[in-house]
Amino acid sequence: MSKRKRPDSKVPALSMTEQEKILYNLILSKQDLGIWSRDIKRETSLPGNVVDKSLKSLRSKGLIKEVATVQSKGRKHFLASEFEPSSEITGGKWYNEGSLDTEFINFLKDQCLKHIRNLKIATVDTVTDAVRRSRVLKVDYSSQDIGDIVRALVLDNDVIEMRSNGLGEFASIPTGRMCYKCRRSPDATKKLRVGAMASIPCGVCPQIAHCMPGGIISPMTCEYYSKWLDF
Repeated sequence: MSKRKRPDSKVPALSMTEQEKILYNLILSKQDLGIWSRDIKRETSLPGNVVDKSLKSLRSKGLIKEVATVQSKGRKHFLASEFEPSSEITGGKWYNEGSLDTEFINFLKDQCLKHIRNLKIATVDTVTDAVRRSRVLKVDYSSQDIGDIVRALVLDNDVIEMRSNGLGEFASIPTGRMCYKCRRSPDATKKLRVGAMASIPCGVCPQIAHCMPGGIISPMTCEYYSKWLDF
């Protein structure tokens, strides 16, 4: 539960009407989960116009606040001002005002992808460290948060998830640890294939269109191809 300290923890009871006290104490009892305005009316049995007027007054006095929820942005959900809303109702760090913050998520995806590409082979912890050192974020994100983003990259098919065997490129990563590497980009794959083909004599042979097994021009009788195989 996230609770914010108030300069004066005593509720200014004398400044509230009896109806406001009832509403405030109910909202306060819900702590960081808050309560929906319709539930306030149901639990207090106060007339709707009295509830609406009292809520407005409590807000103007800074005793309560209205927060957006991921369940329904249209609902009026109230929280005592000394509490920060639970991630259960806000959706956590990936939500802003009750809506999924896709722009920020995509930005963080790009940052993680860049660091995985630079690291060649990375774990969630090494990506998290790289993001922190880059100082592109104003808020510190945990390894669990960055892990969510990295796994989203796996689902996007941008990153491959695998377990380290402790050998070769995995030598710096403990055996069995989950790690990640970027998939080869389409352009890189194309260049690789072109480069591999160019090293074979067939790739630059002007008669390649007429070459076939058993034909006048054939891989079996081509001296250039035989020399390339021997090499």
